[in-house]
Amino acid sequence: MIRRFRETYRRMRLGTRLALGLGVLSLVAFAVVGTALSMYMRDYLERQLNDQMKVVQLTQTEEAKDNDNTHGEPYWGWYTASYKVSAGSKAEIRLPADAPADDTALAAAATALSDSGSTDLVRTAHIEGEGTYQLRACAVEPGVVLVTAAPMKDIDNTMQQLVTVQVVAFALALLALVVIGRRVLRRGLRPLSDMAHTARGITSHDFTESARLPVRADRGNGGPEVEELRTAFNTMLEHIDDSLAVRTEAEQRLRRFVADASHELRTPLMSVRGYADLFQYAAANEPAERDKHLARLRAEAARMGILLDDLLLLARLDAADVEAPLRLADADLAELAREAADAFRAGHPDHELTVQAGPEPVKLRLDPLRIRQVLDNLLTNAAVHTPAGTRVSVEVSVASGAAVVRVADSGPGIPAADQEQVFDRFYRVDKARSRDRGGSGLGLAVALSLVRAHGGTLELTSRPGATAFTIRIPLTAGP
Repeated sequence: MIRRFRETYRRMRLGTRLALGLGVLSLVAFAVVGTALSMYMRDYLERQLNDQMKVVQLTQTEEAKDNDNTHGEPYWGWYTASYKVSAGSKAEIRLPADAPADDTALAAAATALSDSGSTDLVRTAHIEGEGTYQLRACAVEPGVVLVTAAPMKDIDNTMQQLVTVQVVAFALALLALVVIGRRVLRRGLRPLSDMAHTARGITSHDFTESARLPVRADRGNGGPEVEELRTAFNTMLEHIDDSLAVRTEAEQRLRRFVADASHELRTPLMSVRGYADLFQYAAANEPAERDKHLARLRAEAARMGILLDDLLLLARLDAADVEAPLRLADADLAELAREAADAFRAGHPDHELTVQAGPEPVKLRLDPLRIRQVLDNLLTNAAVHTPAGTRVSVEVSVASGAAVVRVADSGPGIPAADQEQVFDRFYRVDKARSRDRGGSGLGLAVALSLVRAHGGTLELTSRPGATAFTIRIPLTAGP
């Protein structure tokens, strides 16, 4: 039974449970107030009756002294009698007297007063055939005690009526409190229900296409506590929203990366397979062609090795917190720029290259091989994507506590729609993926990752006739 009640209580809504709890507390409060009020009222009525009996006995005492007894009853239903009391004997009633048929209680009161030595005594007793009475005994003279008995029926009836009124009034008040309280609580808890509805909307949202959560908890009037909960709830949703967006973007980039890597590796693998078949055929039938096919096999293998090296480097840079891919040393950035320029002139004589660097060395703590790789990638990118005769420039300077390297060309520029994606892995402005105008599409991605590994930035600005990649590395560089 108790277990069933607990299960039923747990299944109730919060508003109903709070209303019932409020009702139970109110019931306890009503019971305490009603009991205290009833006790006070009964005590008040009994004291009032005692005062009334005291006034009556003052008159009756004078009559008992003058006439040796009392005459008549002062009020309807009252009894009064005087008793002669002597030590060691039973109290004897003095006649005439207005006493009930069974005056044992009255005689006992007279005897008790005589034994106690007090001037008066008040007690409640049950008189056979009459009911409950309040008795008051007082000494008239030595050996004579006056006893007055007043019925308690009126007080009992008054208390019954008072208790009935209290029970009815408290029951109605309790019912109204529970009903109205439940409505008020439901209205106050409505923002919580709205949040629950919002949570259900989130659970039904499909995150496969978009990681953005379309729902938020609306502003309510539930008070400061509910407003704090709503703010915390929406903040949590924003955090989840950002985390899901990052996760979705990472998954999309991973899928794109796998697809592009598969595409890039498939072509050289197919070439290697074809040249291997040709080499096998030439070795058996055309010995003169064997060296030619072997050279092509080596070229494709080298191209595949470069691609894999770039992928491995990017993976190591992504996991820089696990292993450090940089080997730092003190180096002159201006000297590295001059060395990269000399190598560019040797490999691309059809492009005019100028180098601007001050006479003072630009000393930094960096990985010379990786920074040289960045410069070579940027210069190669300028040569590959611009026509012959295009001017290319390299500028090295120091500004705002950072070393700045600017690689610029006067080529056709990069379309605005492609500028935000040129640093993505395997991305080419040439959507046809032709290899006569570029490599694997990892050069700029590798350059950006290496610059960031040094704590620097790589920015692009481009318009027709002017494209520039700007490297900024703090003078206190280091990962």
